[in-house]
Amino acid sequence: MNKSNIILAGNREGLGWVRCEGKGSFVNSPRLKDWTDRQLRSGLTHLVIDLEECTGMDSTFMGTMAGIAMRLAKVEGGLIEIASAKDRNSRSLDDLGLSALMLINPSSPSWAGDEEQIRSALVEIGAQGATNNAQHVFDAHQTLVDADDSNAEKFSTVLDCLEAELRSRSSENHE
Repeated sequence: MNKSNIILAGNREGLGWVRCEGKGSFVNSPRLKDWTDRQLRSGLTHLVIDLEECTGMDSTFMGTMAGIAMRLAKVEGGLIEIASAKDRNSRSLDDLGLSALMLINPSSPSWAGDEEQIRSALVEIGAQGATNNAQHVFDAHQTLVDADDSNAEKFSTVLDCLEAELRSRSSENHE
């Protein structure tokens, strides 16, 4: 595992905290999804994604974040906050319309002042099993389109290519 692109996570008093160190990408976004899926099934309603040490995010990573935000929006009291996002990451999220789904750098979060204590208790999360990477990337991009219609044009080629690849794999598996 590349130590410069890792996902750390933990819980503290009902607050889920995920930290991306290095680049958030299609490589490590399945870990983010797997961990948060387990947490949401366990009743988590408040999640912070910490981007303080995140050097950039690709569209798959942001689509994964959008999917998590959309799931949390359906939960009573569900909330996703983005902590310590620098200008570039904030702009990237905003450019894809994701600021409508999550609070980016909230001005007075409930966890203010506890960041260092929370961060020191996080542990690296690894892959939880086989992930169909093409399906994961397709789902993340489809989520971006679902989150904001203006993303349809941006990602139409990616979605078309991935859909063709998935259809091809499916037909190969049924032969």
